[in-house]
Amino acid sequence: MIEINQLSKKYKGADHFSVHNMDLRIGEGEIFGLLGPNGAGKTTLISILCSLLKPTSGSFSINGLNYASNKKELKQLIGIVPQEYALYPSLTAFENLVYFGSMYGLKGKSLKDDIAEHLNTLGLSDFAHRPIKTFSGGMKRRVNLISGILHRPQVLFLDEPTVGVDVQSRNAIIEHLEQLNAQGTTIVYTSHHLNEAEQFCTRVAIIDRGKVICKGAPKTLIAQHRNAEHLEDLFLALTGKALRDHA
Repeated sequence: MIEINQLSKKYKGADHFSVHNMDLRIGEGEIFGLLGPNGAGKTTLISILCSLLKPTSGSFSINGLNYASNKKELKQLIGIVPQEYALYPSLTAFENLVYFGSMYGLKGKSLKDDIAEHLNTLGLSDFAHRPIKTFSGGMKRRVNLISGILHRPQVLFLDEPTVGVDVQSRNAIIEHLEQLNAQGTTIVYTSHHLNEAEQFCTRVAIIDRGKVICKGAPKTLIAQHRNAEHLEDLFLALTGKALRDHA
């Protein structure tokens, strides 16, 4: 589904590449985790794949569509759920979702029915007509997720979709994502919750300093590394324990 070839990104004025000569393949129907320390290049890579950033060099394609020649068609295939809330606080949940759905060309009864279904599945029906500014962090995360999947994308990019939420919200989000994946959506996901990634992802790539340092099924990678019982053990063994403060 996604093919990345020698992809690099260096920001203006930066001393180092954020993504450097990266090669990666992500298959159709996978739940693929991009894992790494702060500043490893995860968000930069997702931003490039979503056509929000232009790469310095290299290329990528999604479902056979090349960024250089099929940018508009490529954007129609994907959904994005950013780490920051992409919602209007003074609008209600329903009003936000109608607005974002209209941006994808959705409208009428079918859009309203889809919104109602997602809100119900994620336990938000009773709050549909309340302003987003009154919502808890977990509730905002769930509305944020719905806004990125209303158009039923073939590929869904998620940047820290469960950060800062309560256990119940995290469980609801993960279950909903698993349902989407079962219906055929390929998911590309970043998270610092390594226990969550170990259970959720079919494959992961650990990246550091803009490069892939290992990739594979979580259980396989753990088994290949002595003294690693969990993905977190493997992660620390490969990336070190030094703090990675990043601004």
